[in-house]
Amino acid sequence: MLGKAMGRSLDGNVLERGADRAPLGRFCLWLLPWFLLLGVGLYGAYLCLAHGLNQTNMNNRFIFGLWIFLDLTIIAFGAGAFFTGFLMHVLKRRELRAIINSAVVMGFICYSGAVVVLAIDVGQPLRAWFTFWHPNVHSMLTEVTFCITCYLAVLLIEYIPIVLRNRRLSQIPSFLVFEFELHKMMGAFAVVGTFLSFFHQGSLGGLYGVLQGRPFAFREGFAIWPSTFFLFVLSAIAVGPSFLILITSLVRKITGKRLVGTEVFDLLARISGWLLVVYIMLKSADTLVWLNRTAPAVGFLGYDFYTEPTLGIWILMAEIILFGLLPAVILINKRRRQSTGWLITGGILACIGVAINRFVMTIQTLALPTLPFDPYVLYWPSWQEVATFLGVLAYGVIFFSFSYRYLPLYPKERELGKT
Repeated sequence: MLGKAMGRSLDGNVLERGADRAPLGRFCLWLLPWFLLLGVGLYGAYLCLAHGLNQTNMNNRFIFGLWIFLDLTIIAFGAGAFFTGFLMHVLKRRELRAIINSAVVMGFICYSGAVVVLAIDVGQPLRAWFTFWHPNVHSMLTEVTFCITCYLAVLLIEYIPIVLRNRRLSQIPSFLVFEFELHKMMGAFAVVGTFLSFFHQGSLGGLYGVLQGRPFAFREGFAIWPSTFFLFVLSAIAVGPSFLILITSLVRKITGKRLVGTEVFDLLARISGWLLVVYIMLKSADTLVWLNRTAPAVGFLGYDFYTEPTLGIWILMAEIILFGLLPAVILINKRRRQSTGWLITGGILACIGVAINRFVMTIQTLALPTLPFDPYVLYWPSWQEVATFLGVLAYGVIFFSFSYRYLPLYPKERELGKT
C-alpha cells in the first residue's frame, strides 16, 4: 500500500525515476488508523502527566513497569543502527549501503520513542533538565541519560543527509553541497555513535547487575562492571541485524518492492547468528555461575527463584534454548537463512529472546520476594500504560511511512524492482 508501482504519485512527489509511490489518497488511508492509535496514546499520556503516575499500576514495589521493559527492548532493537553503521563505515562492509539509511531511521524511531516514554515515566518532564544540571555521578542512569541523549543527536545528524537527498531538496545547490560535506563526516559520526551506544547499552544491563538487594538480578563481574553489562551489549548487537531483517521484510511485503539484495540479508543473518551463539554461550555460563555461586552466597538456592509457575523454570529454558540457541542455529545455517520463511522465523525468535531477557531483568526481578515475609506479586499494566506505548508504536509507523515515501531509504529499490 505504501509503495505499489502506480506511476507518478498524485501529489507529484517521486523520489527518483522508477521509485514510484502509491497515490496520496491511498497513502492517507494507510495512515488513518495509525493516527487514530496515536491519538489514543496521546490521551493516555495526558492522563499520566495531568493526574500523575497513579494512572498506572506501578507502585513502590514495581518502580519499573511496562514502559521500562519496552524501553530496554526497543533500545536493544535500535542497536541495528549503530552496529550497521560500524560495519559499513569502520569495517568497510559496503554491501550494507543498501540498508544503512533505513537502519538510521529505525534507530532514530527507537531512541526518540524511548525518550518520549521515559519523559512520561518520570512523571515530571519539566524537571528533566535536572538530570543534566544536577547529575548523580555515582549512578549508571546518569551515564545512560547522557549517552542516549548524545546518540539521539548523532542519529538526527545522520538523518539530515537522508532528508537532503529528497528529489526536490537536492535541486537546491546549497542543500546539495551541505549534504555532500555532511556525508563525508558520516564515518566519524558512526564511530561516535558506536562508542555512545556501547556504554549506554552496557550500563542499562549493569544497572540491574549491581542491585545487591535483588539476588535474582545481582551478578558478579569484571572490575567495576557486572556481567550483565557485557551481556546486554552483546545481546543488543546480536539482535539488531535480525530486527533490520524483519522490518525490511515487512516493508517489502507491504510495498511489493525487493528493496535490498539477498546478499544483504545473508550477511546480516550470518552476523546475527554467530553473535547469538557467542551470547548464548556466555549467558549460559553466567547463569550457571549465578545459580551455583552468586545466589547461594547470599542465602538463595537456584530453585528458589522458580517456585512460582507463572514465571517458573520454563521462562529460563525458553530464553536460552527456544529463543536463543534455536534462532542462532537457523541463522548460521546457510541453507536455512537462504529460505525466506526460515530467515524470518529465526529473526522473530531472536527478537523474542531478547525481549524475554529484558522482561526477566525488569518485571520478574521485582516480582520475586527477597525476604521470607515478602509475597510474590505479579504486575499487570494499566490501559493508560498500554495506550501510551501503542501511541509510540503508531508514531514509529507514521515516521517510517513518511520517510519511505519521500526519502531514498533503499537506494537499490529502483534497480531491484518488484518482488
